[in-house]
Amino acid sequence: MDQQKSAPQGASALPGASALPGASALPGASQLPIPRWEFIALCAALMALNSLAIDIMLPALQQIGASLGVENENHRQYVITAYILGFGGGQLFFGPISDRFGRRSPLVAGLIIYVAAAAAAAIAPSFETLLLCRVVQGIGAAATRVIAVSIVRDTFDGRRMAEVMSLIFMVFMAIPVVAPGIGQFIMLFATWHWIFVTMAIGALIVSAWSLLRLPETLHPEYRRALTVSSIVGGFRIVLTNRIALCYAFASTFIFGAMFGFIASAQQIYVNVFNVGEMFPVIFAGVAGVLAFSNYLNSRLVGRVGMRRLSQSALLLFLVISLAWLVVSLETRMPLWLFITFFAGAMLPFGCLGANFNALAMEPLGQLAGTASSILGFMQTFLGGILGTLIGQAFNGTVTPLAAGFCSVSVAALLMILIAERGKMFQPQNAPVSGHVTDLH
Repeated sequence: MDQQKSAPQGASALPGASALPGASALPGASQLPIPRWEFIALCAALMALNSLAIDIMLPALQQIGASLGVENENHRQYVITAYILGFGGGQLFFGPISDRFGRRSPLVAGLIIYVAAAAAAAIAPSFETLLLCRVVQGIGAAATRVIAVSIVRDTFDGRRMAEVMSLIFMVFMAIPVVAPGIGQFIMLFATWHWIFVTMAIGALIVSAWSLLRLPETLHPEYRRALTVSSIVGGFRIVLTNRIALCYAFASTFIFGAMFGFIASAQQIYVNVFNVGEMFPVIFAGVAGVLAFSNYLNSRLVGRVGMRRLSQSALLLFLVISLAWLVVSLETRMPLWLFITFFAGAMLPFGCLGANFNALAMEPLGQLAGTASSILGFMQTFLGGILGTLIGQAFNGTVTPLAAGFCSVSVAALLMILIAERGKMFQPQNAPVSGHVTDLH
């Protein structure tokens, strides 16, 4: 059941969007000068820059380590970790900035930082310098994530936000399908340095598209003062909303598992299963399952509801992860069985991220930038640390990864139980402690 109340006088939303008290759609949203499909594609492209910065690197980790004298194979994962930490930390900065100055200007600043850092990484003389460039690149990319989510929340709410986010994630997941192959192709004809040049070129293309076509979705009357008290007050609202905070933690645990896989994927496929140059193909196949899962979520969420769909998917994710862990402890897993378990886990995964994120953002409409930055920080910075721990536990088998998936799904389930006061699969929640909650 969706709660619908009128927006502030003069406010309008995209067709079908609902308005919540204190979390209304912004004025003029229905006046977007671009088609809905282009709006979704552009937001997906902004978020895809993050995926590109990670997944295109995977085939080159061995060469980067050899070129820059990194002997410990697990330490090569830091190329991924450095970016994720910068990406997570930078979101705390861009959220309040975008709530004060609007979405477009901070986005342009972030894209400039991204392009400059990628170009600098291409000529990095040492591993330490490369890691520094990756941290800065992640900080620039933080603007794209915060602002993409904020724009969607400015324009949609409730189940429609979850539906749009799923479609964005579906398009965004096309990058993991093709990015490792692009990286592998570049490595056939050039050195790893040109991978960073490719990132910079991709970001320049998306920057031009954004400048020409992306509207400003934050209406002037919704802009917040950029003061210490305003920022602290915004953080307090977000961090004291039980629903938002618990669903953010649940999302953090789930994304931590994904980061753990990404960090160790090259070692698992190449070192454990000896797939060689087939690594990008296999990686793309599993990423395709995740893209399909996001599409499936977009089709089901309007009928089933965010809570019921995401909570059911979490239980399925837990069961598959537990079975995967048990089998990995009992036998040395062949490649086909590993792919079966991992692809099986990815099938419900697409019903987790978009819905958890929408449920966390739903009560926080007038703080979309600040809320997106805090939730994004948790999901990427804290999730990145968790993923690093999972990746660094790699011991030549798939057991640490399976154990990581199983552990985070249990932790996410605990967060959901706290958020819902022990009642799962409920169609609606009552308001909590004066905070606005959604009725889905």
